[in-house]
Amino acid sequence: MSMKKIVFILSIACLLFGLNACKSKSKEQADSNVEITSMCGNSMISLDWAGTYTGVIPCADCPGIEVQITLNKDNTFEMTRKYQDRNVDAFVFSGTFSWNDAGSIITLNGLDANAYPTQYQVGENVLFQLDLEGNRITGDLAENYMLTKIE
Repeated sequence: MSMKKIVFILSIACLLFGLNACKSKSKEQADSNVEITSMCGNSMISLDWAGTYTGVIPCADCPGIEVQITLNKDNTFEMTRKYQDRNVDAFVFSGTFSWNDAGSIITLNGLDANAYPTQYQVGENVLFQLDLEGNRITGDLAENYMLTKIE
């Protein structure tokens, strides 16, 4: 059996499994999609991950940080970070990103990991910002560390 047929069959199986696992709450749905993806393959292969993701993440001394990340199919990115209620220009970074061995987490290369988040778990139409150790952020503010894909 060819590799294309195997990928196609796995994609169909993941789709059918995913349809049976639908949930009513958006957070549960996003978590479910990430779990389904990790069970059926990896995000790099099975998801349409290229595109622009946006959200407002928490800030210690301002209302929030507007973040926009564009991921391109050639593994390049552009990230814009704008501090709300501050009279400063947005910070713009660009470069390449790499996938982990499992194909589920990307690392934005060339950024200082102590100054900016560099790792994101890729889900269906969502990027989950990871902490400095590469773990998903949990707790009451976990939803605030999600960037959603825009059409």
